[in-house]
Amino acid sequence: MARTLLITGASSGIGAATARAAAAKGWNVALLARSADKLEALARDIGDAALALPCDVTDREQAAAAIDKAADHFGGLEAVFANAGKGVSKAGIEQGDPEEWHAMIHLNILAVLYTAHAAMPHLKKTKGHFVVTGSKAGRDHMKGSVYSATKWFVHGFGENLAEEMREWGGRATVIAPGMVDTPFFDTPQSGKIQPGDVANAVLFALEQPATSAVREIYLMPND
Repeated sequence: MARTLLITGASSGIGAATARAAAAKGWNVALLARSADKLEALARDIGDAALALPCDVTDREQAAAAIDKAADHFGGLEAVFANAGKGVSKAGIEQGDPEEWHAMIHLNILAVLYTAHAAMPHLKKTKGHFVVTGSKAGRDHMKGSVYSATKWFVHGFGENLAEEMREWGGRATVIAPGMVDTPFFDTPQSGKIQPGDVANAVLFALEQPATSAVREIYLMPND
């Protein structure tokens, strides 16, 4: 029976690349994002192994409903990839925009917590795996960066969650890339990490034997 991977932020970039890579390796994929058109197009491309579930993962009830629907549709969840995230247009504290911080914190932090909270009962049944997108910015101190601070939270949360899941045979992994060539940036970053590179890291973590828990994968561009 095929395993199921649920992905947030699945409509483009890292999320879409991971969905395609996982499906190619025999996984079912549940696709969550706000962009219904993009999600449905991706699901059509992948085929019967994909389920499009448009929702706003910063809305706790929407996220929980989508996660439950995915588990019902596929008969369970073996893995979740909390990938949705965003940055801000104005860097620094003095020049930063508190409204942008508010939206970013809700997506980069609260949506990860909502996803984990709703997914845990399903993952507990399968001794499953929770993967979350961190960042090089979550390992470094960056002048005035609120985005970096949100990713520091993700890295700390990932380790804490891994300890909780370990009690019942589950695993958690933080994927921490440097600059990735995705729509996150306004201009193409062709010499940087590609979304498929990150997808390969996610699948590497998921496919480890039960005796091995990969807690973090740190990727940097090789240019």
